[in-house]
Amino acid sequence: MKNEIKDVVWITGASSGIGRALALRMARAGYRVAATARRQDALEALAREAEGQVLPVAADTTDAASLAAAVTRIETQLGPIGIAVFCAGTYQALMGAELTAAKARPLFELNFMGTVNALEAVLPGMIRRRKGRVAMVASLAGYFGLPTSAVYGASKAALINMAEALRPDLARSGIAVQIVNPGFVRTPLTDKNAFPMPFLMESADAAEAFYRGLHSNRFEITFPRHFSLILRLLQMLPYRLSLALTRLTVPKDRPTTDAPSVSRAS
Repeated sequence: MKNEIKDVVWITGASSGIGRALALRMARAGYRVAATARRQDALEALAREAEGQVLPVAADTTDAASLAAAVTRIETQLGPIGIAVFCAGTYQALMGAELTAAKARPLFELNFMGTVNALEAVLPGMIRRRKGRVAMVASLAGYFGLPTSAVYGASKAALINMAEALRPDLARSGIAVQIVNPGFVRTPLTDKNAFPMPFLMESADAAEAFYRGLHSNRFEITFPRHFSLILRLLQMLPYRLSLALTRLTVPKDRPTTDAPSVSRAS
C-alpha cells in the first residue's frame, strides 16, 4: 500500500516558540513543511534539525509583498498549500501611563495585520481549489482585558473576532478556519516575563496539543485547558466581579517585561 501524500503546511513565526515546535512535529508526521520567519539563519537551523524535511522561506509578515513571494516559492517547490498556520506575533507589557499610538501600532501591525497579510497571500489559491485549512494563533489574553495587556490582548481579541467571522464564510469554499488560544508556553518571549505564569507549558507539549487540534474539526484549539476554563469563567462574571478580580493583578511597579515590538514569537 502506498504511503499517503500529506498536505503542504505553511507555518509563519516558525523561528522559535510554538511555531518552531509545531514545524518539527508536522515534519515528523510526514507533512511537507515550509517555515517562514524573518531570520534566515534560525530557519536554516530548524531545517537541519528536521533533517531536510522543512523548507526555510524567509519573509516578513508585516510586508504583504514579501509573503506573496513566499507563497509563490512554496507552491512552486512543494505544491499547493493545504494547511496554513499563522504563529507570528509579539508581546509588550504596557501600563496605562505608557500607552501611546507609537507603542500600540507595531503590536497591531504584527499580531493582527501580519495575519491579514498572510491570509491575503494564501486564501485565493485555497478558494480556487475549494480546499484548505487556516489556523490563526491568538491568545487566552484575547478573552478578557487583563492589566498590562491592553494592546496585546486587543490585538488577539481582534484575531478571535476575525476567525469567528471567517469560519462560516470560508466553509462555503471548503476551507476550515480555526483559532488557537494558548496560555503561557515556555518560549524565548515568555522567558523574559518577570511575573508568575500559571499552568506554564513546554513548547513541545503545546505543539502536540496544537497538532491534535489541527486534526479535529474544532473551531477553537486551547491549551492548557485549566487556564482556559478559568478565563472563560472570568468572561461570564458580571463586570463588578471580573474587574474587581483583575484589579488585584495590577502591578504595583512598572513591569520589567518589555519585549521589543519587533520580536517574533507565538
